Formats: sequence, structure tokens, C-alpha cells
Amino acid sequence: MKILIIGTADTKSDELLFMKQCVEREGASGIIMDVGVLGTPVFDPEISNAKVAAAAGMSLKEVAALGDENAAMTKMAEGAVKLTLDLYAKDQVHGVLALGGTMGTDLALDVTAALPLGMPKFIVTTVAYSHLIPPDRLAPDVMMILWAGGLYGLNSICKATLSQAAGAVLGACSTVTLSKPERPRVAIGGLGKSCLSYMVELTPELEKRGYEPVVFHCTGMGGRAMEALIEQGTFVAVFDLALCELSNILRGSVVNAGAARLETAGRLGVPQIIAPGASDMVDVQTWAPLPDAYQGRPYHAHNRLIASVTTTLDERRELARFVAKKVNSAKGPTAFLLPLKGIHAWDAPGQPLHDPDGHRIFIDEYKQLIESPVDLRVLDMHINDRAFADEALGIFDAWVRDGLIPPGVVTGNEER
Repeated sequence: MKILIIGTADTKSDELLFMKQCVEREGASGIIMDVGVLGTPVFDPEISNAKVAAAAGMSLKEVAALGDENAAMTKMAEGAVKLTLDLYAKDQVHGVLALGGTMGTDLALDVTAALPLGMPKFIVTTVAYSHLIPPDRLAPDVMMILWAGGLYGLNSICKATLSQAAGAVLGACSTVTLSKPERPRVAIGGLGKSCLSYMVELTPELEKRGYEPVVFHCTGMGGRAMEALIEQGTFVAVFDLALCELSNILRGSVVNAGAARLETAGRLGVPQIIAPGASDMVDVQTWAPLPDAYQGRPYHAHNRLIASVTTTLDERRELARFVAKKVNSAKGPTAFLLPLKGIHAWDAPGQPLHDPDGHRIFIDEYKQLIESPVDLRVLDMHINDRAFADEALGIFDAWVRDGLIPPGVVTGNEER
């Protein structure tokens, strides 16, 4: 087992060597990649910074001459990505362990995002899971640990963190089950069953048809993971039925998946069935004071972490324009489903976010904005009705018959 250890060897030689010792103490090999630019390390890394720069098409001197630390490290990130992918393709590295403050983390995010799902990747960072990191920089399965007490030199607290990280990536490499599908995979965007329940019907029906359904929880990182895996060619079709992350990004909520949400499948021509599930509200932190702009709005606390408030009519119109632009630009088969009776459990009659007048205006806006050749279907039902799942499956089945989606692999064992 070989672990690639990435960091700036001129400033963090002690830390990198300590992690290598931890890895090799457990019988694995540690390969240090130096991504520093200016200093000279006190040891000879297995992959020098000069080699990293060369992989980016420059000499180390030329990188340093850029005169800007951001530009220099961006170029080093380019070289690090190329070298790491080459090592992975040749089966010469089985896991990645990166170390850094904001500078090293910036580079490490590029490297880990370029690697496929299932390749163990761990970042020791001073900004672990920070809001400084935009969702679209994160690999679907990247792991992080806060680099506590270790920005400059080794100490007992720092060693505890670094050794945990080394053990974590080794454990992941030892136990990972690589993603090797036996059936074509289909993505489903959703929320918890108490809010959006269509996956209860969609999942077994897709399995009966010989597909592997993969459901994503669209609370920020879930939608981001789905987009990243669509980019990697993982899915033959997408049921993108929960667009709450799009409403969230327009309103500045932290529960978002980045501005490119709902674009990847359309750009790549992957068949997609879309609905504006749970997108007439904004998600907020239950534990934080409600922003002044949301005071007085209908409010629902889902748990002690996340709550939602309704959006105004103008905010819904803005969202409809935002979504429609993405949907209309899709290059592949696209259907857009508009349920007239509601788009999540909490907007039903008697529920805290029930707003029939606002929903009607929301629907009318979409009816005007969605353009051909998108298959727009206005449905006299609620998104959680069984009839909604049946409508989506009918479109999917027609696309399969027309050869737009590859057939499933039916083995006779699909019934649960």
C-alpha cells in the first residue's frame, strides 16, 4: 500500500516526515510530494517541487517569478493534480494525505477533487469544513481533520492530529470497496422522507427495471456530491427533484451546493427529470438567531440543526428565472414536472408553510419561463403523491424505449 503525502516541504518538513513515519510504521509506503516554491527542504522528497512545477509546464524558477503566491500555488496545484492522476492510473498510489493551512488546503482541494470516488483522500487543514471552502471545491468523499495546534512545528497535540490522519487514510485504503456497478446507475435528488417521499416509490421501481438508484440528500454537500459524480459519468439519468439548494444560494444560505448546481447533467446531455421540490423556502440554522429579513415569515424547525422559512413572491419569481435558465440550456432529454398541489410535505393544507397563493404564482412563473424542447408537464397532484412518482417513471420508461437511456440489467433478483 502506497500513500501519497502532499505538503510544502520547506516549511513543514517535520510534519510531513512524522506522517510518513506513522504510515510506514504500519507497513505501508509513504511518498512525499513537495509543493513548496521558495524554500529548500532539509530532506529529499520522493517527488520534488521541481518535478511538480515541470508537470505544470514551468520551471520552479518561473513559478517563483510569477511574483504572486496565489498564482504560484495555483500553478503548483496544476502540476500536483497531473502527477497524482498519473500515479493513480499506474496503481502507484492508493491513498492521498495532504497537509496545509489555507494555501496548502487550496492546492489539496484541487488534487482530491480530481480523484475518483473510492480513492481514499484525507486533508489535515487549519480550515477543516470551514465556510471559507466553497461547496464546489469539495470531492464527494473527501475527509478532513482540523490541524489543531500545529501550524508551526511539532508538539504533542499536533502529533495526535497527524497520527490520526495517517491512521484514517490507511484504514480507508484497507477497507474501501471500490465503486464497480453491476447495473446502470440513476441519481435521485431528495430530502428526508418526512419532507419529500417520492424516493420510496422510485427506488424499488428503478431496481425492478435493472438500475441502481443512488439517492442524494440535497442539503448542500449532497447536491454537490451528485453534481461531481454526474461530471464523472457515473449516471445514465438523473431525477433532480429537490431544488432547495438553488433557493438557498440565491438567499445566501450556507445550505447550498454552489452556483453550478443543476448544470452538469444539462451540459453533458445526461437525461434528466426535474421538479422544483422544496424550493419555495430558505434553509437556516435552527440554533442561530433568525435574520431580520426572515422575521415574521412562516417558519418550520426540522430539528436543532436546520429550519426553513417561506420565500416571498418576488424571491420565488427570481428563483424561477434562475432555475429556468439552467433547465432551458440543457443539451439532453429534459422534462420539468410542476405539481399544482404542492412541492413538499410542509406546504400541504394545515402544515406550517402552506401558502396556496404563493405556490400558484410560483407555478405560473415556471409555465411562462420553461421553453421547448423541454417537456413541461403541469400535474394536478402533490409531489409526494404516488401519481407523481408514476409520472416521472413513465417519462423514464419512454426514454429507455427510445434508446435515450441504456436498458437496465435485469437478473431476476430485483424484487426486494
